Amino acid sequence: MYFALALVLLALVFLIWALTPVRQGFAYTIERFGRYTHTAQPGLNFIMPIFDRVGRKVNMMEQVLDIPGQEIITKDNAMVAVDGVVFFQVLDAAKAAYEVSDLYLSIMNLTTTNLRTVMGSMDLDETLSKRDEINARLLHVVDDATTPWGVKITRVEIKDIRPPADISNAMARQMKAEREKRAAILEAEGLRASEILRAEGEKQGQILQAEGRREAAFRDAEAREREAEAEAKATQMVSDAIASGNAQAINYFVAQKYVEAVSQFATSPNSKTILFPVEATQLIGTLGGIGELAKDALGKRGEAGAR
Repeated sequence: MYFALALVLLALVFLIWALTPVRQGFAYTIERFGRYTHTAQPGLNFIMPIFDRVGRKVNMMEQVLDIPGQEIITKDNAMVAVDGVVFFQVLDAAKAAYEVSDLYLSIMNLTTTNLRTVMGSMDLDETLSKRDEINARLLHVVDDATTPWGVKITRVEIKDIRPPADISNAMARQMKAEREKRAAILEAEGLRASEILRAEGEKQGQILQAEGRREAAFRDAEAREREAEAEAKATQMVSDAIASGNAQAINYFVAQKYVEAVSQFATSPNSKTILFPVEATQLIGTLGGIGELAKDALGKRGEAGAR
């Protein structure tokens, strides 16, 4: 009776000892007499007590490793302080447990040395402006180096790059000078554009004024031409009348010239008194001759219309 109870208790203890639970997100390496045999996955796993034991408990979740700040000399001999972070995930628990002695320390040292190599081959301006390129190069190099350890490097990020105080002050002065230069250039370009627009406006105005003067001159010339044509026609008519023996036409022509000469005397700004060198009766007689000539002309037109 007691022996059977002892066997049951012994079997229960053996079963409890043999059943090993594994938490989610972890993987346990199982060793038999110190030699790796297999990997226990999350859940309840059975191992042989006394013969088997749990070797390493490996975290299979994505982890972040902080890279401590360090001073790096750039290609142009500038000293900068840099720190960063590395995101990684273990894909093979056995390799992570047995291919490297200290996984976290190894990844940190590997990232630090490659960070010095990458940033040491770049100028200070490149290290400040090409952070994405530095991250990409570090990711490629570190991921290739950790692949035999069963680790996947997911991201490498540079958190901060701190140049020396004197270089920071020089960069601030340079940035201020560059902004002032841009402001001066923009102001000069604005003044230049304003001057160009004003010159274009003046040019357009002069062109319009010239076109207006040309149009006015053209119309004045046309008016003078028509006036000359009318005067030529009148003179031709008077000449025809004279040739036909009409004396009143001569009186009309002489009276017209006489009236024009007197009007010029009257419009002169220096003339205060006008002296007529001929008698007024002659002018009146001439005007009478003009009237007779007009009557004859109107009479002839009436007869022609009656015919």
